[in-house]
Amino acid sequence: MLKIEKYAAIDIGSNAIRLLIATVIEKDGFMPQFKKTSLVRLPIRLGADVFLEGKISSANIERMKDAMTAFSLVMKSHNVVSARACATSAMREAKNGKEVAQYLLKTTGIDVQIIDGNDEATIIASTDLQYLISENRTFLYVDVGGGSTEFTVFSNGKSIISKSFQLGTVRIINDMIRDTIWDEVKEWIVSNTKEYSKIDVIGSGGNINSIYRFSEKKVGKPLSYFYVANFYDKIRDYTYHERIFELKMNPDRADVIVPATRIYLSAMKWSKAKNIYVPKIGLADGIVKSLYNERKAKEIEGEK
Repeated sequence: MLKIEKYAAIDIGSNAIRLLIATVIEKDGFMPQFKKTSLVRLPIRLGADVFLEGKISSANIERMKDAMTAFSLVMKSHNVVSARACATSAMREAKNGKEVAQYLLKTTGIDVQIIDGNDEATIIASTDLQYLISENRTFLYVDVGGGSTEFTVFSNGKSIISKSFQLGTVRIINDMIRDTIWDEVKEWIVSNTKEYSKIDVIGSGGNINSIYRFSEKKVGKPLSYFYVANFYDKIRDYTYHERIFELKMNPDRADVIVPATRIYLSAMKWSKAKNIYVPKIGLADGIVKSLYNERKAKEIEGEK
């Protein structure tokens, strides 16, 4: 007998807002299966407001309200049993971030939780990476967002250290990063990876997923440092409009993919990693996993 339930995660990032509907299938004696049932992505790009003006504009607040209203209807149609919305860098830094969250709760019924960089890294780290993060292996996990990048070192199956930096793609293309930020990131990576003789990178985020699709690699196979370096050189030679027309990128991807590739490439260089794995997981997947674990914990408590 199978138990089938749906969970929903809303990831409010600096570049886009995403709704993930995941189906969890349980069978006695087996590990639960998590299947991505639906993914809706809206490129509202809150970071363009916040990193330049310090707050979310009235126009984007209304766009967020419309998005949350639509997401509510989608979740209702899917009979979702549990949902959570988390906002990251843009709403975290916006002067009116808490005010916007209260407005969305009042108008749409969705309670947006504004999380810090460490919480974000912890949620992402809770995803199903066990098939990669095993004993006798070391990884630098790199999650590139619009407003920030989260780094986590995993070794022997355990999380060693995490750090969030205000180095994001939307922030970079708007020239809103500190002059010293690249040096700070380099120092942190070198300092926290130098003791390991061999390390690989795990990449997360929409941009590395796009890079992986361009590679046409078989699922599960890593990208080499040389491939990422060549890809970076290639896309830099294209103009924004050439990336859209000739490479068939979405307009909201065609500009941010250049700084994103630079971040991944730099992380590989500074950690001396030869390969980057792309498991296609992120904050929304971590939210779903945490919702499921919380629900199971309540069921166990109820049985006592």
